[in-house]
Amino acid sequence: MRDYPKFYIDGAWLEPATANIQLAINPATEQTCGKISHGSSTDVNRAAAVASQAFRSYSRTSIPQRVELLQSIAAEYERRLTDIADAITEEMGAPRSLAYQAQAPAGLAQFANAIATLKNFSFEERRGRTIIRKEPIGVCGLITPWNWPAMMVACKVAPALATGCTAVLKPSEMAPFSAQIIAEVLHSAGVPAGVFNLVQGTGAEVGAAISAHPHIRMVSFTGSVRAGIEITRAAAATVKRVCLELGGKSPHIILEDANMAEAATVAVNSVMRNSGQTCAAATRTLIPRGRSEEFLAAAVKLVEGMSVGDPLTDAQLGPVASRAQWKRVQGYIQSGIREGARLVIGGPGLPEHINQGCFVRPTIFANVRPGMTIAREEIFGPVMSVIEYTTVEDAIAISNDSPYGLHARVSGSDTEQMRQVAVQIEAGQVVFNNAPADLNAPFGGCKESGNGREWGDYGFNEFLELKAIIGC
Repeated sequence: MRDYPKFYIDGAWLEPATANIQLAINPATEQTCGKISHGSSTDVNRAAAVASQAFRSYSRTSIPQRVELLQSIAAEYERRLTDIADAITEEMGAPRSLAYQAQAPAGLAQFANAIATLKNFSFEERRGRTIIRKEPIGVCGLITPWNWPAMMVACKVAPALATGCTAVLKPSEMAPFSAQIIAEVLHSAGVPAGVFNLVQGTGAEVGAAISAHPHIRMVSFTGSVRAGIEITRAAAATVKRVCLELGGKSPHIILEDANMAEAATVAVNSVMRNSGQTCAAATRTLIPRGRSEEFLAAAVKLVEGMSVGDPLTDAQLGPVASRAQWKRVQGYIQSGIREGARLVIGGPGLPEHINQGCFVRPTIFANVRPGMTIAREEIFGPVMSVIEYTTVEDAIAISNDSPYGLHARVSGSDTEQMRQVAVQIEAGQVVFNNAPADLNAPFGGCKESGNGREWGDYGFNEFLELKAIIGC
């Protein structure tokens, strides 16, 4: 049983201002696996005050000093990699293989990318008699989700520290353990007191206090559209910058010349990995009319080969992160059936061999119409909607007929045609075939998917203010 009653503030583990112990639940067993404290606005006030004080000196550190600090953090993170992976499996149900091979290493990759970016980043340029400087924005409020907990903490903390900012972090209350360990990593790595601070708690209490706090000059948030709107409203009174990475309902356009077996592999992996709990999952699969049965045969075979079960075993899919999330996903599966989509594999209820936990049957629907609920709303579970299209122009129109614009995929053989499709898709990022992630490419969306960018030098810019010095 894990027990994390304290917050990390001003370089020390401190008791919350008011005792408020909450239980953490393992979604695979639905049993209590630990205890954490939920904080209040008083705790945020303490953290923001010391972060503001620490900013005065930390913002003046040199690039080599910050590179050295980030290298120390990366080394300590790597030393604790197993601890972080184990925590992720326990707190949100990621299968052990996914936690060890992707979830925990993804956080380390973010620190490594920040180091490489910082070494080559220009904070100042001359244009004639004008110098344009990029200066750290100040204290940053970082609010992270539960689906990729270590990566999301790292992709906000790393650029904040790299650019000379200080931070107050509120991780998801559904994935608190990995954040506590990362705070221990930062402490052991020698991050100066007050530069990084951790306050656990709910969005309604701690998240709202961070968003409205006058000492916090920027908020970086990843999560739901609803919460993003509330954060923006709370931040408006202090005119702080808000960087949002919100929901997605990403399309995957499979072109006529695509290899269907390869496209099916890409599609299934995108939708089912991490039990569908990935904002960029391409859950709307668009197939040329007349080719869907060929695609479905390959996709069903892949899904039938996926094991669902105890994340401590070699299962490929674990549970979704909570009972509330399980009920949400079940509701969407029922709506697909009710609205007339054809259930190809999966469906409602627990997998046949499982009688407890928040496990979902990996599900594929065919004959999905673009106006159906499962084709329009973010499910955040292992549910694929297959939609047929007539022409490429039709596929692009269906893709863009969404309030979201985070991510998209295109599968095909003609690179030039794929480029022509990509430039017409309303999304912050488009991936061809099975191309690997590029941590130097900006990640973020448009429309209701958000208004900021993360990763690489574009991610750095969110934490910087521009200053022009003229006549020098």
